[in-house]
Amino acid sequence: MSEENTSDQPLADRGTNRSQRPSSAEFLRFISSGWADRPASTATRGPAADATASRRSEISNRFPGERLVVPAGTFKVRSNDTDFRFRPHSAFAHLTGLGAEQEPDAVLVLHPVEDGSGDDGSGHEAVLYIRPLAGRDTEEFFSDSRYGEFWVGARPSLEDIETLTGVRTAHVDDLRDALAKDVGADGVQLRVVPDVDEAIEAVVEDIRATEEAGVRDEVLAEALSELRLVKDTYEVEQMRQAVATTIEGFEKVVRTLPEAVAHGRGERVIEGTFVGHARQEGNAVGYETIAAAGEHATTLHWTDNDGQVRAGQLVLIDAGVEVDSLYTADLTRTLPVDGTFTEVQRRVYQAVLDAADAGFAAAVPGAKFRDVHAAAMRVISERLAEWGFLPVSAEESLLPENQHHRRWMVHGTSHHLGLDVHDCAQARAELYLDGVLEPGMVFTIEPGLYFKSDDLLVPAEYRGIGVRIEDDVLITADGNENLSAALPRDPDAVEAWMASLREE
Repeated sequence: MSEENTSDQPLADRGTNRSQRPSSAEFLRFISSGWADRPASTATRGPAADATASRRSEISNRFPGERLVVPAGTFKVRSNDTDFRFRPHSAFAHLTGLGAEQEPDAVLVLHPVEDGSGDDGSGHEAVLYIRPLAGRDTEEFFSDSRYGEFWVGARPSLEDIETLTGVRTAHVDDLRDALAKDVGADGVQLRVVPDVDEAIEAVVEDIRATEEAGVRDEVLAEALSELRLVKDTYEVEQMRQAVATTIEGFEKVVRTLPEAVAHGRGERVIEGTFVGHARQEGNAVGYETIAAAGEHATTLHWTDNDGQVRAGQLVLIDAGVEVDSLYTADLTRTLPVDGTFTEVQRRVYQAVLDAADAGFAAAVPGAKFRDVHAAAMRVISERLAEWGFLPVSAEESLLPENQHHRRWMVHGTSHHLGLDVHDCAQARAELYLDGVLEPGMVFTIEPGLYFKSDDLLVPAEYRGIGVRIEDDVLITADGNENLSAALPRDPDAVEAWMASLREE
């Protein structure tokens, strides 16, 4: 195409060519008129408000005299001008209690104040800067497909958010001036959670000028992650709800296994069943569902889910419901498709279950997080040695310089769980991997064994078998609680449970 025939319209604006939205003065006058008054607000203080106030106080104590900027994040493009469903950043959700799809472009700022004069006697005042509901006399009302009320529904008012969260609110247009107040070499220092909202980071960078800014931001992200290592009462209740809803999803999956076997892409039947349940009963899935039948179960994160499900196989289902508060469960069960384990399948399954039970025995207050993995790995190595799969003894394999048994379980046994499926990921190793277990910690225990179909170091009858058993555990004052104990684990119990569901 010649330059003369090229449109002068910028590329960024061409997506609106399909819309044909009216813009006449008469239309603007007409669409702005004739609306009933908005109903009175029904907003009430949210169930997380008290807990989030305490969390903000903890962070305030960690960073006295500094201004802390915690963005919710913004929309992420899925394709051209369509977005993924919005989910606020976990640190923002943890400090505000806003979950589900609340609240794109919002920014929580903890402003330093004189000691003891802040919220609840802390050294900071929290303010939520949000994009409020636009008036019906604005173009946003009818023409903005990302924010407009005609397109996505009415946004909450500033007052509604303030009532819900217990945090003072302000218009997001006031954010820049608020961030810049008293900032300087000898004044207030700014920290922003990195890699959440590029536009907010750019504003912060423009205001401050220091070579240490990036390091300071990483320390803030680290502290917010470590704040979630121990769950409070509200968080534990949300985790219980997520686990219970996930177990219901597994029950639905078992009932649809005959349909999965009959379908050419039976793994998608399993995935679709669980994802539909998660949307009906919660916010979404907490991560991409794994529905791995047969050989696919030996791929740790198999999410293509495009394979067949055949009688006689095992199917490994790793799935979790994220409830509206954004807390997620993370459970795995490996099930015999036709309801009964073969002898070899049961042998592998029992080894994994024994390793999981060893992990539970090690998960007690005062132990280290890494002790759970070590306990599970001892069982795995001993069982592989009994079967003759190791070139050395179990004890020799467990030595750091060997680790032969890890060929068949290359992943770790546990990870923290909460607002993120891999929660607290920015925490320091000395508080995570080498951290001491405390009451209120929630994490997974999920050993496995994976024998790929082309693995010539194991007998043929083991090849193509993958087994993982994953439960969510809460550390208590005197031990631990398996939050997912209602989902059968013992092979006999699994078979009986599957039979009962199919008889309904």
